Amino acid sequence: MGGMTEDDPRAHGGGIGPAEWLAMNRTGSFDWDLDTGTIDVDASGLLVFGMSPDGFDGLPTTLVARLDPAERLRLDHVVRAAVTSGESSYSTHFPIPQDDGTPHWTHVLARILRDEDGRAHRIVGAVRDTTAEVSHAAFVQQLEKRREMQTSIVERTTHALSRAVTVDDVTAALTGPGGLARLGADGLALGLVENGSLNVIALSGDSLDVLDGLRLRRLDPGLPLAEAVLSGRPRFVSSFASLGRDFPELAPYLDRLPFRAACYLPLVAQARSLGGMALFYRGRTAFTADERNLALGLAAIVAQSLQRATLFDEERELATGLQETMLPRRIPEITGGEIAVRYHAAWSGRQVGGDWYDVIALPRGRVGIVVGDVQGHDTHAAAIMGQLRIALRAYAGEGHAPSTVLARASRFLAELDTNRFATCTYAQVDLASGTVRAVRAGHLGPLIRHTDGRVGQPKLRGGMPLGLATVFGEEEFPETRLDLVPGETLVLCTDGLVEQPGTDIEAGLAALSEAVSSGPPQAEALADHLSERLWERWGSGDDVALLVLRRSPDPGTQRAPRIHQYIHQADPQGLSDARAAVGQALRDWGMPELSDDAELLTGELLVNVLLHTEGGAVLTLEVLPEPVRRVRLSVQDRSSAWPRRRTPGEAATSGRGLLLMDALASRWGVEPRGEGKAVWCEIGPARVGADAPRPGG
Repeated sequence: MGGMTEDDPRAHGGGIGPAEWLAMNRTGSFDWDLDTGTIDVDASGLLVFGMSPDGFDGLPTTLVARLDPAERLRLDHVVRAAVTSGESSYSTHFPIPQDDGTPHWTHVLARILRDEDGRAHRIVGAVRDTTAEVSHAAFVQQLEKRREMQTSIVERTTHALSRAVTVDDVTAALTGPGGLARLGADGLALGLVENGSLNVIALSGDSLDVLDGLRLRRLDPGLPLAEAVLSGRPRFVSSFASLGRDFPELAPYLDRLPFRAACYLPLVAQARSLGGMALFYRGRTAFTADERNLALGLAAIVAQSLQRATLFDEERELATGLQETMLPRRIPEITGGEIAVRYHAAWSGRQVGGDWYDVIALPRGRVGIVVGDVQGHDTHAAAIMGQLRIALRAYAGEGHAPSTVLARASRFLAELDTNRFATCTYAQVDLASGTVRAVRAGHLGPLIRHTDGRVGQPKLRGGMPLGLATVFGEEEFPETRLDLVPGETLVLCTDGLVEQPGTDIEAGLAALSEAVSSGPPQAEALADHLSERLWERWGSGDDVALLVLRRSPDPGTQRAPRIHQYIHQADPQGLSDARAAVGQALRDWGMPELSDDAELLTGELLVNVLLHTEGGAVLTLEVLPEPVRRVRLSVQDRSSAWPRRRTPGEAATSGRGLLLMDALASRWGVEPRGEGKAVWCEIGPARVGADAPRPGG
């Protein structure tokens, strides 16, 4: 480092030389002799290290005595590593604690001088106070961190509210898990203007439940949130004590709130005041300009979301109201059973679907049930549905056969000239006998829940959708007869319950069958169960109509219990299940000694029906009341052909059924039943005494 010449302008600058320039910039120099272990530091350098020239003994250990032991160890490691590795220089930062405890940051930039053999013998360099630079960098870093946090609050809140469709969704996004964290607040109150009042629809945060009594108030400036709504100006509160003075009505509640600051923000969208939002903070006592702008930005985001959600709710209310006016206002009471209906509108705002259900009282104590769907999701579809429902109800009420009802309904829809078609399933049910005559027009068939919880999907022959059937001249809707035994349930629904885009409808039907099987037996309870289990599927974008019809169970009495079971001809497991049900029932009723014979006769009676008729069979097992306790088995089918007694040869594989009944039954017979017959037999009497428990006991 050379001296100044006469020509150097600094030479005439009032005696300011290199040392003075270094001192003014809080920079000094040092010369460390490694051979002697002494270090020479100028006055500016000693000032950086916080030492007086009079008190410095020239030892490196004295120079760094103020450093924290860990920092001294780290500095020693840096120097040793540079010297031993052959480097020519090193640079490092470290803090030097001052008398008042605050750290002053120091930067050392050193050059290592070596002899011809590469041995380090001297280190010279500069030492500089960088506290101002470090503090400025920390301030910039903190400012950047605060801005990143504010950006994150806006982004996360915007993302959460972008998925909110209804006002309830907006409230859930603000108050649900992570809602307050997204807002950067410790508490929240959200109010909406409704008919001249401010209705606080959400309170979230510790202890805010103490404000429950202020949820619904007339819109006046007596409370800070209402004042912000009325004035359209935000209010930032850094002292709750001042809040109590300005709003005496709020003062009694403030001591129970653990907050120190709050901001009350009006929610305005398109020049319309929607309500207000209050954010509460525990650790804050002031609001910077950036924090105020952030709060106003959050209020704007929430206001836009609420405006969108309010519009959606209004449109949805209008659409569902229109839909409900098209559906039956009440379901008629029926004798011998129970009916439950449910309708769920698609989550699609103003769109209205054409799904419907209906229950129609018919002559001779029968009841007609229908579930259908008109093509499309708009008000036109809903209007057509209303017309078609009334027409189908009229045709059914006239007493026509189910096939005729659908043929006339198809003709009616075609004559409306709407270019729309409809699908439906219609059934006439006689609950006294359990007979069901069902027809299908391009629609899903029903499910039947049996008394043991099993769920079947009977195959209904079907015709074309209503309207299209007439256009193509195919107005044939073949009937399928089903039998509901006491306690069994028929389930009809539209495809919105089982069909989702991109998934197989069979998977949806399997899910529905499982839900029906696992649900309670009562119609209303089962409908509620299906609503809860399949709600997500119902909210996916399509309407759902559901109808559940249960025939009243016939358990008999405690002394004379009774079970019924339907065995479908196409069910290979039905025969085995029926025999097992009979054996288990007799054991439960305290007559196990009759179970083997009863199971054997059950098999013979059912095999005869399943082999020689064209339909299924209804099995009834009952205990005849005392004085002589006997078991009666009855199998009802639709065939009018009565069994014939035959004499089978040795190699014959059939013809022994009646001989077996003669041998095992105390008596048997055949009775005409409606369109078919019932073959019955009695077994017993059973033991009566202390060792034979009574049924149900």
